[in-house]
Amino acid sequence: MFRSPFPDEVIPNVSVYEFLFGDLDDEDARRIALVDGPSGAETTYGQLVAQIDGIAGALAARGAGVGTVIGLLCPNVPIFASVFHGILRSGATATTINSLYTPDEIASQLRDSGASFLFTVSPLLPQALEAAAAVGIDAEHLIVIDGADGHPSVTDLLMQRAAAPEVAFDPATHLAVLPYSSGTTGLAKGVKLSHTNLVANVVQCRPVLDVERDDRVLALLPFFHIYGMTVLLNIALKRRARLVTMPKFDLPEFLRIIQDHGCTYLFIAPPIAVALAKHPLVDQYDLSSVRALLSGAAPLDSALAGAVAARLATRVRQGYGMTEMSPVSHVIPPEREDISLGSIGVPVANVVCRIVDVETGEDLPAGETGELLVKGPNIMLGYLGRDDATRDTLDPDGFLHTGDIARVDDDGVFWIVDRLKELIKYKGYQVAPAELEALLLTHPLIADAAVVGAPDADGQEVPKAFVVKVADADLDEAGVMAFVAEHVAPHKKVRQVAFIDAVPKSSSGKILRKDLKGK
Repeated sequence: MFRSPFPDEVIPNVSVYEFLFGDLDDEDARRIALVDGPSGAETTYGQLVAQIDGIAGALAARGAGVGTVIGLLCPNVPIFASVFHGILRSGATATTINSLYTPDEIASQLRDSGASFLFTVSPLLPQALEAAAAVGIDAEHLIVIDGADGHPSVTDLLMQRAAAPEVAFDPATHLAVLPYSSGTTGLAKGVKLSHTNLVANVVQCRPVLDVERDDRVLALLPFFHIYGMTVLLNIALKRRARLVTMPKFDLPEFLRIIQDHGCTYLFIAPPIAVALAKHPLVDQYDLSSVRALLSGAAPLDSALAGAVAARLATRVRQGYGMTEMSPVSHVIPPEREDISLGSIGVPVANVVCRIVDVETGEDLPAGETGELLVKGPNIMLGYLGRDDATRDTLDPDGFLHTGDIARVDDDGVFWIVDRLKELIKYKGYQVAPAELEALLLTHPLIADAAVVGAPDADGQEVPKAFVVKVADADLDEAGVMAFVAEHVAPHKKVRQVAFIDAVPKSSSGKILRKDLKGK
């Protein structure tokens, strides 16, 4: 077993709300917690907590509490923090939903999670309404944060002035959030993360993520994703830093916000690193305030990391994690200049890792390559309603099978070298090949299909479809891509298409994706 080089941290046995805000004093209450990047509107820590308590009270008055699941469909705006933590403060469980999802995708998550309320914003109301109708959520339970006729708004909730409820639950077993992840294979599944899971990961990251009180953290990565939820939202709030929110990526606006708000700490995914390293527009802005940048959600090439560090004259580091790990398990520590930027660094506090032979499951020593297994207080409780998938992912000793092939060197530094799991990571988002394959097979001119990850011109992974056409079918690459685009969120679109005579399969009918890689 390979242990973290950091001593174990004590994980408090408290709710997320108590952990983040229980020690808020008068001085902290006056500090700015959140800034809306586009407009500059500010929310203090005192205002944030008051909003959280008010939303929790209003939800409790509507019957929400322990056992209730509430959907949250919202981009990165300051009120997201109030609603998200208001849901948790009420004792309910939040299931955060990708803002780019189609009505069918939203409905699928609401239905699977058992959500009985849904928060959204007016720009997303059309798809929210369609999804809510499909699962039986009525107008009173569809709360439009910024207001819409016939629906409660956050202002309505706060005007009730209902006291936050007294709730009692075991933080180690009570679900705080139900984000959705494809895990190592298959369709998206609800990941059961407890209050203790979320609290633990914030504590575990203390030695490796040096966000400080005076930092201005750019919050571009979506809060609905576990990376944004823990690393941005919860860590920044715990450290009493200032979060500057961005609802969507636009390079000129991204650079302007960094410059105008003096952002000091950037958390990004590799596609943004490509822009920072190569785009000529970067030179037109003053980014000298940036003291640190951390990339996660997908692999970052060491040469690309070095190019960003050189161009911005700043520190660049890489981290690794999964939704199932709340999410951080490995990071290159700030002070470790000796560690290659192409590695994922070292395990965070309280984490134990194994490298095992893929075929036999036997433990392997340093230097050898095998599947990475991780154990710690941040590991999920399991998948919602999917005991089979839980058993496949969590072994009896509590180790999580990551589906990633790794090695550890003699200095205890970990490297991801390949992927055992089928998951595609497009711009940090998960894309399950099985979902796209099932969709492609509904096309009347497609006889069979397989989807794998393939590199684009920048070396980033994109979904590529291998398609077997029905005999004499008039179907081209553009037609395939357009068909998929009509039915899925943008990050799931097929970006490359190849036509083949037959999809390679094993004797049991399983697609042999490795035979398609590189074609």
